[in-house]
Amino acid sequence: MPASLRRTMDSPDPAGPGPAPMGGDPIPPAWIRVGTGTGGVAIAERAALGTSARVAAWPADGLAAALAAVDAELERLDQQASRFRADSELSRIHRTPGTVHRLSRGLAEVVYLALAAARWTGGLVDPTVGAALVTLGYDRDFAAIRPGPPAPRPRGGPGLVPGWRSVTMDGCTLGLPEGVCLDFGATAKGLGSDRGAAAAGWALGRGGVLVSLGGDIAVAGQSPLGGWPVAVADSSDPVSGPEDPGAGGPGQVVRLAAGGLATSSVMSRRWQCDGRPVHHIIDPRTGSPAGGPWRTVSVAAASCAEANAAATAAIVAGRDAETFMAGIGLPARLVSHHGIVRLLGGWPGSRGGLLPGLLPSRLPGTAGEQGDRD
Repeated sequence: MPASLRRTMDSPDPAGPGPAPMGGDPIPPAWIRVGTGTGGVAIAERAALGTSARVAAWPADGLAAALAAVDAELERLDQQASRFRADSELSRIHRTPGTVHRLSRGLAEVVYLALAAARWTGGLVDPTVGAALVTLGYDRDFAAIRPGPPAPRPRGGPGLVPGWRSVTMDGCTLGLPEGVCLDFGATAKGLGSDRGAAAAGWALGRGGVLVSLGGDIAVAGQSPLGGWPVAVADSSDPVSGPEDPGAGGPGQVVRLAAGGLATSSVMSRRWQCDGRPVHHIIDPRTGSPAGGPWRTVSVAAASCAEANAAATAAIVAGRDAETFMAGIGLPARLVSHHGIVRLLGGWPGSRGGLLPGLLPSRLPGTAGEQGDRD
């Protein structure tokens, strides 16, 4: 996704992984430290969940603890909800005959959140779009997709997008019709950032932390003075900024002091299917990639998962996106295919502007209580 953390810290530290500054522990070997130009904040990044993960922490000597906490949360989420891992809990459910399945608390939280987001957006996001994505060829990690004809239609099921109301939850018991394939693309990455930030903040015990998964950002603890600076642009490159030639369109630096920020775009995760370009945001009403005038939508909210759902829903809403965003009342930045930018809900117009204070989450009824998610 196009939003990214930005300061003078966009270049990997040539020293690579090693001892954290200020006497901290060595960072995990998968992570690469990113230069910041300041000793107060430490940043590292790595590949994760088919995208890039970036973590910023202050004080800097807490980076190693923050990274270990984020690693644990991302691995847990991947094991629970990945459509692409044969050993994930979700993949086992998809292979298991029957319509009733017992879930772990962690996957139950993922499903509850996805259903709450579907209800909140009036079905503009829907976790039952999995079969539609498979038919378009998105049946493996995105990096492994190759151009080609449509995949065979998945066996069974009442249609490519049977609808979120066909899925039921009772505690940790899932009701799922035969042949329905779940996909949590509209909420899971945001939830991963939320979980990672909460865990890292707990591990730090002081200061603050920012966690970004492909530019979908959650923060915890105390932000730096004036808020965390992040760049919102149209590029899928996580370190592109507004002035970068490859940014793909208008960009803006804003500051985030609390909650989450997410960007959805039809300009990333694109591939060829049967000779035509397609992308990963499915309109549940048609079972096809969403059309409409907007190529990128960024939203700030009380959580990254909420921002993730709202940004995706706005893309799907198409010409009704501004009405939809006005109805939910969240700050948003919409960029059209012609590069026209619309700022809504108090999104700052100035470079480096602070995003407004946010209301409590609009996604009630999720199973997001603290505790064991395994």
